[in-house]
Amino acid sequence: MSERTRAHVFVSGRVQGVFFRATTRERAAEHGVDGWVKNLDDGRVEAVFEGPEEAVEAMIAFCQEGSPQASVEDVETEYEEPTGLDGFEIRY
Repeated sequence: MSERTRAHVFVSGRVQGVFFRATTRERAAEHGVDGWVKNLDDGRVEAVFEGPEEAVEAMIAFCQEGSPQASVEDVETEYEEPTGLDGFEIRY
């Protein structure tokens, strides 16, 4: 079993109003990743991914592309200690 890891991600570019959060939630379900995603007032998207290291890395890679309508300019990633999140949600 792979070790669980946690990544806190900030995505900038044209990432709001382009189904970024919904697509992120779908991808998280496909990869078995727990966490959340939300829009920030400054136009970025913030997300936390928790799960097996390979799955979390796949989510970070997804964020660098984004949804089909998105135009990602930058992805900042900080690794943190997992807190035991369960499920994946869009936060408002």
